[in-house]
Amino acid sequence: MRKLPLLVPLTALALTLSACSASSEAASDTGTTTAGDATTCGTTVDEIAAAAKDEGTVNLIALPDTWANYGGILKSFTDTYGIDAPVANPDASSADEITAIQTLRGQADMPEVVDVGASFTQQLIDEGYAEAYKPTVWDEIPDALKDPEGRWVASYYGVMAIATNTTIVKDAPTTFADLEDPQYKGQVTLNGDPREAGAAFGAVMAASLANGGSFDDIMPGIEYFAGLKASGNLQSVDVTEATLLSGEVPIALDWTYNFPGIEPQLKDAGFDLQVTVPTDGVYGGYYAQSVVTESAHPCSARLFLEHLVGDDGALGYLEGGAIPARYATLVEEGKVDADLAKNLPDADTISKIEFPTQEQIDAAKATLAEQWGPLVADK
Repeated sequence: MRKLPLLVPLTALALTLSACSASSEAASDTGTTTAGDATTCGTTVDEIAAAAKDEGTVNLIALPDTWANYGGILKSFTDTYGIDAPVANPDASSADEITAIQTLRGQADMPEVVDVGASFTQQLIDEGYAEAYKPTVWDEIPDALKDPEGRWVASYYGVMAIATNTTIVKDAPTTFADLEDPQYKGQVTLNGDPREAGAAFGAVMAASLANGGSFDDIMPGIEYFAGLKASGNLQSVDVTEATLLSGEVPIALDWTYNFPGIEPQLKDAGFDLQVTVPTDGVYGGYYAQSVVTESAHPCSARLFLEHLVGDDGALGYLEGGAIPARYATLVEEGKVDADLAKNLPDADTISKIEFPTQEQIDAAKATLAEQWGPLVADK
């Protein structure tokens, strides 16, 4: 799965929620749907679950098992509610998700909940695909992680990392500068195309920060990968479960939470993995979930969103090394033990994170659209 994220401070996890009138207003609408929506699913999780039981299924997309422990989260959802949750095209990009909605609009197998980067949330809204639904834990989700009208919530965070198969690569790189070493020829791999893939976009932005760029100037990151391509260090395969397990990808640039789930399988395959946040380019981001309008199974879709932001989903994200939106609440309630927290970024890493505005992200995307092809992809 390859998605474009909007960045927000990971330290926001520790912030208390604002007591502003806007938040109070939002909380008053918790669990409701759009004013014109004739479908009534209920206002509590139990009521929604009862209505969803009659529907029996929810259509999902772009949720690989090892991405933020979605395999475990999906299992807990189906075990708890007895509702089928088939996932179409697990490795789809955010752009692919929107295309699937467009293509399957009005059909029974249209995606009903999406998990996209923030640069795609406005498109979902503009095209009428994002339902205004506020989960029952709305007031526990920080304002930075939700649309004021409930058209999306961001249920988890991640940080860009370098993951090295140390069985193949004995001298594991820990910085972007290290990756330029000739010893890594044909070994460095991006998770997709940064023009449409979140992890790859994050890697280019992180590389820009590591090479004198800024959120106003992504060109140093593009030029960095142009250099890796020219030297032969950057290879053109994708980071997937299959390419990691086969050893085809010795060095992967991807989110921290994409590796805890696959490490046991790698060990079974005879491989050891070292995951490091590059010290010269720290970059973190979130992904947004939205209930899709005109879903064939609207109550099941809302129930799945409730599951993601509720305790079961949040603790599932933690097991996969992702940071849930309700992290502060879980800590306050004593639900985050050392074992759950072991895969999270350390406090020093969190303190180094910098954050662009939406305008900076849009400008970076435009530059990538113009420059990535001629400088990197087409070479």
